[in-house]
Amino acid sequence: MKPRKKANISKYEKKILVTVTNPKSPISEQYRTIRTNIQFSMIDKPFKTIACTSPSPGEGKSTTIANLAVTFAGQGQKVLLIDADLRKPTLHQIMEVDNQKGLTTLIAKSTNITEAILATKIKNLYLLPSGPIPPNPSELLGSKMLKILLSGLSKKFDLILFDTPPILAVTDAQILGSSCDGVILVLKSGQTERKNLVKAKELLDRVQVNVIGSVINAATKSVYNDDYYYVEGSD
Repeated sequence: MKPRKKANISKYEKKILVTVTNPKSPISEQYRTIRTNIQFSMIDKPFKTIACTSPSPGEGKSTTIANLAVTFAGQGQKVLLIDADLRKPTLHQIMEVDNQKGLTTLIAKSTNITEAILATKIKNLYLLPSGPIPPNPSELLGSKMLKILLSGLSKKFDLILFDTPPILAVTDAQILGSSCDGVILVLKSGQTERKNLVKAKELLDRVQVNVIGSVINAATKSVYNDDYYYVEGSD
């Protein structure tokens, strides 16, 4: 794994990684609350792999999983954040790292783990970028090679978190989510339509995905019900 960069927060990071740039803010506290709720759902069986998706683009899934990764790492857990959105990856931009090597090059065996996994500026948090966008994302995420790779990584990290594409657009989240211990469904207040939420849940249920909770971004009031987690004013 490559060494951690010096802490030099960019404007992009400052906007997205509120748990790093403003850890005492109400939004950061909401992310820690979500982390605690996830941990309570792990009581019977600790989770090693959690995927994050949303019904449609622009609902804040990448922001959510990146900030949750920071909060888990802040507890001393060794966390690996994987960009499994092989169609429109963004985590390398959030963490400001190169995306020439990553998940796709590991699956293709054209690079090794030491080269592909990067230590971030946050202690205990590591990033596996997507790597170059492939012509067959769904096939790669369902490949035997990925399962072998994740089996090995699970022994090196306490927790692995995945960012996956929106579920209504492609099948990638279903494919990867069915292999994970749990999935988080991210919604955006005022944008996510109920029919899309229902359809997304149906698609996840169809492949027996364990949906451990939902996060509503940019919430100003309770617009759903108490079964959801809220990140007020976040995007």
